[in-house]
Amino acid sequence: MSVSMFITNDLTFLQKISALNWWLILLIICITSVGLASLYSAAGGSMDPWASRQMMRFAVGVVGMVIIAIIDIKWWYRLTWPIYFLGLLLLLAVEIKGHIGMGAQRWIDLGFIQLQPSELMKIAVVMAIARHFNGLSSDQACNLRFLIVPALIVIAPVALVLLQPDLGTSLMIIMAGAGMIFIAGAPIWLFVAAIILVSVSIPVAWQFLHEYQKQRVITFLNPESDPLGAGYHIIQSKIAIGSGGVEGKGFLQGTQSHLNFLPEKQTDFIFTLWVEEWGLLGGLGLLSLFLLVFISALSTSLRCKHNFGRYLALGVSINFSLYVFINIAMVMGLIPVVGAPLPLVSYGGTSMLAALIGFGLMMSCGIYRHSKVTR
Repeated sequence: MSVSMFITNDLTFLQKISALNWWLILLIICITSVGLASLYSAAGGSMDPWASRQMMRFAVGVVGMVIIAIIDIKWWYRLTWPIYFLGLLLLLAVEIKGHIGMGAQRWIDLGFIQLQPSELMKIAVVMAIARHFNGLSSDQACNLRFLIVPALIVIAPVALVLLQPDLGTSLMIIMAGAGMIFIAGAPIWLFVAAIILVSVSIPVAWQFLHEYQKQRVITFLNPESDPLGAGYHIIQSKIAIGSGGVEGKGFLQGTQSHLNFLPEKQTDFIFTLWVEEWGLLGGLGLLSLFLLVFISALSTSLRCKHNFGRYLALGVSINFSLYVFINIAMVMGLIPVVGAPLPLVSYGGTSMLAALIGFGLMMSCGIYRHSKVTR
């Protein structure tokens, strides 16, 4: 396949399919298979109620991912702002008539799926920041005047997500946005100043936290202070991880999960279930798959000839990696519990949809890496 084909984008359907990142697709299938096996185990050796639904969502999502991938990246560039503002409208819809679950108003009930707009907004923010920095020189990216727009791109959805309230997702959007701004070439002193400012303002911010959010921080610092209450989740998670040992207890043999000591085993704490049954080796194997996905995303970004594709692929990778790091660090007790799912593994329709959309955009960057994406 010649470079000239990519420059003119005169590709047949079969050429686009053959240009897909099949290695990345294989990694995605492997990671999702881990999730399906874990959901099957979480249900006591049954496909219902979680594994069967997750499998159907994945099948539909993969088709959508491929469709997104073969669409010329220039179309996604043009649709960036409509997608971003649609995401803001969905977040506003959550505030007006959102579905309340687990004490928070974060979902829109569409009948066939409980849509969580904040998950999709993470991808929209990445697209918007990538579009803004496309065409800017390195000198302009360092200029504070050109950093106002990406700051507003992040602040607008964060303000709406905080109203739900969802501090964890808000922090995820902030970190992903900050990561992209840093990669674009923003001065390091700006981030140092931001860290100092955040550190100084912690006592003030503490007063505005909800009671359950304060309790999560207190529990993180000393989970044994309330072992049967707020500290129960993380204590049981640590016990399950430790009891798995090197090789694990075996498939369907996890006592902490199957005796219902482990809470939210199908969502936030699914990595704990996996490690209890498959041990340290299984945990490292899953982490290796996530690492290979990151390397694939980095390779796509480096091979892309236009800034929009470079920033978009890196932004998707940053968002995906943050999810992985925060979820695993959370269940191991390294950070407070924030309710972040493990991508492609945890049960959840919107989180899987967001991940597959992101990967579809990333593969589109790879297929059309020689496109001329201009303002």
